[in-house]
Amino acid sequence: MSEPIIEAKQNGPYLVQGPLKLIDPSGKETVIDRPWVALCRCGQSNNKPFCDGAHSRVGFKADAGKFYKPA
Repeated sequence: MSEPIIEAKQNGPYLVQGPLKLIDPSGKETVIDRPWVALCRCGQSNNKPFCDGAHSRVGFKADAGKFYKPA
C-alpha cells in the first residue's frame, strides 16, 4: 500500500489521495482502493467517516492553520 496524501480543504473535508485502510472502533479493517476519498471534518456527516457535504449546510468554518502537530 502506498503512502496516502491528506489535504485539508478550506472549510471542507480532508481529501485523502491513494489507497488507505480504515479501522473502525471494533477493529474491523476496510481497504479503500480509490484515487481519493473525502473524510468528514465538521462532525455533521450522516455517512461518517466520509463527507456528505454537511459542512456546507451547517456553515462549518475551520480554524486557519490549526492542525495537529505530533510531538
